[in-house]
Amino acid sequence: MILAVILLLVLIIGLLMVYNMSIHKKIQNFNNLNQKITSLNVLQDFMNTLSEVTSVDEKFQKINDILIERYEIKYSTIVIYNGTEYVVKASNVDQKHWETLRNLQSEEIFRDSIQTATPKYVTIEKEGERLPYQKMEFGRAKSAMFYPLYIENVYIGYWIIEGSRPHEFDNIDTTLLEVVKNNIVSVLKTVENQQVIENIVRDDLYSSLKSAEYLYGEGKKIINQYTTSTVCLFRIANLEEINQKYSREAGNQIVTEVSRIAKQNLAAEYIFVRYMGPKFAIAFSGIEINAVADFMKGLKQKLEAIQVKLVNGKVLTNQMLEEQEIKEDQIKMVQPRINTVVSTYYKGTALEGLTKKMEEYLDNAPKNENTINYL
Repeated sequence: MILAVILLLVLIIGLLMVYNMSIHKKIQNFNNLNQKITSLNVLQDFMNTLSEVTSVDEKFQKINDILIERYEIKYSTIVIYNGTEYVVKASNVDQKHWETLRNLQSEEIFRDSIQTATPKYVTIEKEGERLPYQKMEFGRAKSAMFYPLYIENVYIGYWIIEGSRPHEFDNIDTTLLEVVKNNIVSVLKTVENQQVIENIVRDDLYSSLKSAEYLYGEGKKIINQYTTSTVCLFRIANLEEINQKYSREAGNQIVTEVSRIAKQNLAAEYIFVRYMGPKFAIAFSGIEINAVADFMKGLKQKLEAIQVKLVNGKVLTNQMLEEQEIKEDQIKMVQPRINTVVSTYYKGTALEGLTKKMEEYLDNAPKNENTINYL
């Protein structure tokens, strides 16, 4: 009887062990599935962030915020080499610590990690200690995972996550973090061209306008707040002729006056840039092409009414009138001729492709053409 009870208990215990193993395996599978779903969701959030019309710095900060929220990371910092120095592209750490965080490549503890392209895990063993790279902070971070970032075998920076407890990352899924690191690198590749555009925007000397790159960076951010907008390219059709027949000074003055008059007549929310040479671009954010037609006709008339007076190729000034005896027949008058093309831009499409098509039309138009055309 006792033996039978013992055998029954052993059988029950065995069944419970099998059941527990089965439950444990299901929990593991569920956790793995949940991690995969989380990773897919994070990747989708990354892609959505890339498609948003924001600056490169804003994209990085949004991505860092996603990492912190989805993976419950205490601190996350992305540092990138910009060609001259290491800069913190995104971080939720207090800025007083950024100087330390952007110089981790100089720390002995991370040099092997950078050279071998492998992650580095550091942690303290007991309270009162601090991580090797910390200069003045004791209580903020007590463990860290350092990931060097590479694009095509070229080291371009690092991603570091930090925890507030010793050994916080002992059991973390490093495979998952490796996927996240690769996604960060993918983002870096994707935004590289946008970063170039943002960095080369300049103010034009004679028009005091932003260069064309502004249209594709900050300008596009404004334009894409609307489903459709109208884009206009206009050309001073006779600028080359003025430069050759009279002087470069005369041409520069025409550019200055055209820019000034156009800017005076445009609302502040519209984007106006010197596109290239004799060409200018206006983006009417959220405005239908039909509403722009009459405005452009009026603007064209005002621009072509500009008159620049010249004496021997030089722009006539009050000082010249005071210092010299200038006869009426010595004064030459130059006026711009304006050739214009207008088209509709749809949010999410290639703005640079549209303006390139418009530019080609203006460049191939007859030299004496000065009308308003619609593409």
